[in-house]
Amino acid sequence: MVDFDRFYMQAALDEAWKYQLLTYPNPAVGAAVVKDGRLLSIAAHQEAGQPHAEVLALKEAYYLLTKDEQILHIHDPLHLHNYLSTHAGTLFWGATIYITLEPCFHYGKTPPCSLLIKELGLTRVVIATLDPNPKASGGAAYLRQKGIEVEVGICQEEAQWLLEPFIKWSKATFVLFKLAQHLNGVITGGTISSLASRELVHKLRSKIDLLVIGGSTVRIDKPTLDARLVGGRAPDVLIYSKSSKKRFNPKIPLFHVAGRTVYIEDRLDRIWEHRFVMIEGGEGMLEATRGIVDWYMWFIAPTLHRDQNYQLDKRLTFLKSRPIERDLLIWSRNG
Repeated sequence: MVDFDRFYMQAALDEAWKYQLLTYPNPAVGAAVVKDGRLLSIAAHQEAGQPHAEVLALKEAYYLLTKDEQILHIHDPLHLHNYLSTHAGTLFWGATIYITLEPCFHYGKTPPCSLLIKELGLTRVVIATLDPNPKASGGAAYLRQKGIEVEVGICQEEAQWLLEPFIKWSKATFVLFKLAQHLNGVITGGTISSLASRELVHKLRSKIDLLVIGGSTVRIDKPTLDARLVGGRAPDVLIYSKSSKKRFNPKIPLFHVAGRTVYIEDRLDRIWEHRFVMIEGGEGMLEATRGIVDWYMWFIAPTLHRDQNYQLDKRLTFLKSRPIERDLLIWSRNG
């Protein structure tokens, strides 16, 4: 027998993983709207300051039911909230919304999602995990007080995995290591990843507080390390280099990115001055940072390359994978 609650929640989780880390400093959140056994929409929060997952899912469901094209042109969270409240009428009476994280119960850059759910008359809310942020929590209790059925804990473990970076960077530093490799583990041979994978990396670069790279990689690859593929902000860079090898060719492109600060240091202490840090590199950086990385992000291309693969003993915990163009993206936790 199909467990429909888990099925719909898994769909919301899968959508949220597409935007994992891109929502910094917000958490990645997904939502799905179901009515009369019909899946109306699946959506995810995409960027801080933009509508939350619940609002986007309700927006898509509203359009599916009404074909009101005017709503497609509304992107401001407050405007969208008000438009749905004014125009939805009884459309969502009897509907269920599945949310990977408890709907917020405070006014910030966006109005409370719990208030919108109540205003639209949804009768059931299924939540994977409660919000660990006391400033935003309380949505579940509020909805129950208003007579709405609320269930918590469906797919809770995966929802907590999804939430892990947010919990870490809210209090301290979250460190991500990004690596691209051929199917046989070789990390040399020029450009490895597909364009879609490289665009995702550039989106992440535009969000992070600091990018860390090894001195050997800088000397060999002469990279730019910006976010040009998505027109984004280039991050500051820390070049980790031993004290005897701190000299670099000043013509290397990364030194000529406007608005950027480049640090050249033989210690990694600067990492702890930031909230969201990404490390890029090869075997040397994998070894040097093995004790400080929280998550690894692997882009595995369906290609083989004739060269020695990297040699490293490391235990990881698998979290999530998904195809991205021709590549496979794998998220894993350190340890």
